[in-house]
Amino acid sequence: MEAQVAHAIAQITKGMGECIGLDTLQHLVERFYHTQERFIIKAGFDPTAPDLHLGHAVLLEKLATLQKHGGFVKFLIGDFTARIGDPSGKSETRKPLSEEEVQENAKTYAKQVFKVLDPTLTEVCFNSTWLNALGSAGMLTLASKFSVARMLERDDFEKRYQNNQSISLVEFLYPLLQGYDSVALACDLELGGNDQKFNLMVGRFLQRAYGLDKEQSVLTMPLLEGLDGVQKMSKSLGNYIAITEEPASMYAKLLSISDTLMWRYYELLSTKTPDQIAQLQEAVRTSKAHPKAVKEELALEITTRWHSEQQAQSAKIEFDKIFSQKQAPSQMPEWHFESGAWIASVLKECQLCPSSSQARRDIAGGGVRLNHEVLKDDRYQFSKGSYIVQVGKRKFALVHIH
Repeated sequence: MEAQVAHAIAQITKGMGECIGLDTLQHLVERFYHTQERFIIKAGFDPTAPDLHLGHAVLLEKLATLQKHGGFVKFLIGDFTARIGDPSGKSETRKPLSEEEVQENAKTYAKQVFKVLDPTLTEVCFNSTWLNALGSAGMLTLASKFSVARMLERDDFEKRYQNNQSISLVEFLYPLLQGYDSVALACDLELGGNDQKFNLMVGRFLQRAYGLDKEQSVLTMPLLEGLDGVQKMSKSLGNYIAITEEPASMYAKLLSISDTLMWRYYELLSTKTPDQIAQLQEAVRTSKAHPKAVKEELALEITTRWHSEQQAQSAKIEFDKIFSQKQAPSQMPEWHFESGAWIASVLKECQLCPSSSQARRDIAGGGVRLNHEVLKDDRYQFSKGSYIVQVGKRKFALVHIH
């Protein structure tokens, strides 16, 4: 039993940023292995975009691990708080979402998360359920539990205050409302990114303030860097991999990350143990394994996780065909044009380039191919026939000229 608990805690804490109340969490895991009694885990997601990405998957993978060791997940969709907008890490007030936008974005979440989470050990919750019912009196009571001085201890609020940047009163309410979610759900553990620590600790404080006989542990996870290896993964920055992305695209994007960033993805997204990852690192360091082969293993694992083994293997075959053997993909969007069509217009219409001017720059840079041959003439006009048009490494179209 002790070995089981030790293994469980090692898996739970793998790759984490920090855990406040680790002794309590360990006790909850021990209790589960002795009595099968589960503990409540909360993880909140604001539906600010319809698709989740691999940055969100860091938390989802950790939740799945916790389910194996006694956790029951309250997957919280912040449909109420999304109308305020989480100010964490923001240098200015975030534009609030409309109720319609929130509901539209929330629709796809459950379908996505159950690719990883056990649905029998998960309850999808919406915080409008209790926050709408809180009412004016309840909101005033909630606000009275926390001081402005405490709120300004939050790093981003303090910086904005010192720089005379606007902070709306409703932004002060966001951490309180997120914290009240922990009261309403009576959770034992809350997960979030490193940038969420203040908000998570507010939940721990409010559980005491409201007289609950528990105080949630807090486990934070590092923020996953995006494809650029610098900024955190974000749809707004365009450096993301959506978990709903097509297998071929997911696999290719994972292979595009740097050899250094690969280890970060292994640590936060792979199911391999720290010892197994260390063995891979040693194999690369001593040239017993090539970084590309190790990265392919990672790409296959993650693509399989979100799709299937068969789809992941097909994505690998397709990738090798296009990039290693310099062949065209087996399926490409098809377009039809009249004879004499100008190459730059065709590239724009086929959505291979955002504009004619960019198309001309890509041609000048040697980034455009017709039937696998580099095209250097930016005044080129098509004659009748069919052409495989390629821009860069990943953009293809089959063009028919009539």
